Amino acid sequence: MKLRNFDEFIEEELQDSEFASAYLQEALEEGGIPLFLIALKQIVQAKKGLTNVAQETGLGIENLNKNLSEQGNPHLLTIEKVLKSIGMKLTISPE
Repeated sequence: MKLRNFDEFIEEELQDSEFASAYLQEALEEGGIPLFLIALKQIVQAKKGLTNVAQETGLGIENLNKNLSEQGNPHLLTIEKVLKSIGMKLTISPE
């Protein structure tokens, strides 16, 4: 039996919106905004790719790549556009 590597496994799992949503939530809870941005970038890459999302959102690829990095500091509107592009939305809930 051949074992898949973790990157292939996670990329496949991130295709599922429920899994991707839980992945983002866990990243935010465990690592704050920096880990959330990294997880969002992974989901974008798995679902559509950075180039396609950059075109759909009107953001430059370099700008999108920078914003979705650990050091990124995107506007909330940017996050909203990216989430919408991959079929997700931002929600707020009580703690």
